[in-house]
This record gives sequence, C-alpha cells and structure tokens, in this order.
Amino acid sequence: MPRIVDHDKRREEIVAAAARVISREGMDAATVRRIALEAGYSSGVLDHYFHDKDDILLSALRASHARIRRRVLAAMEGLSGLAALRVLLSDNLPIDDQRRDETRLEMQFWARSIADEALASVQRTEADELRREVRRRVREAIEAGEWPASLPAEHAADELLTFVDGVSVHAVLYPADYPPERQQAMVDEFLAAAPAGRELTSLS
Repeated sequence: MPRIVDHDKRREEIVAAAARVISREGMDAATVRRIALEAGYSSGVLDHYFHDKDDILLSALRASHARIRRRVLAAMEGLSGLAALRVLLSDNLPIDDQRRDETRLEMQFWARSIADEALASVQRTEADELRREVRRRVREAIEAGEWPASLPAEHAADELLTFVDGVSVHAVLYPADYPPERQQAMVDEFLAAAPAGRELTSLS
C-alpha cells in the first residue's frame, strides 16, 4: 500500500525547519537545500509545497507570528489594561530559548527587509496587528485610571514597542548583560512609572 502523506504536517515541518536554520545560522544560510536537509527531505519535496525560497521564508515568519499570537492571547485571557499590557510586552522579550529564537528570527527579517520592499510590506502588516493590540490595552489602562491620559494611546503604544524592541535587541546581542530577570524588571519599571504620574514624551 502506498504511504499516506499528511501534507499539512509536512509543510509545517519544512516551515519549522526554515525557522530553525534562520534563527541559528542566519538568513544567508537558509538555502532551499539547507532547509530541506534540516527538515529531513530532499530539495524536490520542498518544490511541491512552496513556490520558491522567499515563499518558505515568509511562511516561517508568519508561522512564528501566529504561534506568538496564540500564546499571548491565551496568557491574556481574563486580563485587561495594565495587567494585559504587561503580559503582551513581556512575551515579546527573549526571556527563554523559544522567545530568543523568535527574536533572532525577527531580527534576521528586519535586516533583509531593508533591501526587500515586498518583505518590508509583510513586516509592516504583521507589526500593525501588534501595535493595534498594544493601543487597545493602553486605552483600557487609561479608562481604568492605571495610565495617565496626558499622552494619546497611539503615541504611548509606539514608545512601549520601541522600548521593548530595544531591550530585545540588546538582550540577543549582549545576553550576559541582559538576563531574563533584568529584561522583565526593565519592562516592569517602565510600566510602573505610568501610574506614578510620569508623562511619556511623544516620539512624533
């Protein structure tokens, strides 16, 4: 009898393999042949599931974002305002192996996006979803009196995301200087300053 192939599972395995190669070895190393080797398939198998290398790479990015989205939504269930905001921002920190790999993957795509407008467009679309969620949680915090209303939610969200991105990049580049507990403490201190009356400075 011919072996029944679970095509969805095989596609997921290839995408996961691509993510591992990119995170561990960099974007340039993520050739179709290298991804196929990591996944345990021949290069010809990949041709059945993806148009080209860029299709594989974008699939890896979207799969990472989808996984993060599911994880964050589950962690924020029943929370709102500042509590939800803390969970949302903290999940974007490279505080464990999985999140470190996700951050490294993201950074690789940032670099490639500089010279690839199509990829940059996908990055912006994906980032906009996170920005909308942060804005929503800031608005909840303002309505609950947990966050000062002196700065529009849009500006506050931009500052928070810029701050977390900065911490994340430094934590990946200088892990010894930014252990998980320090990363979390930095976010907690930044958030704690808001209800204490600190007025954020708009980046606009």
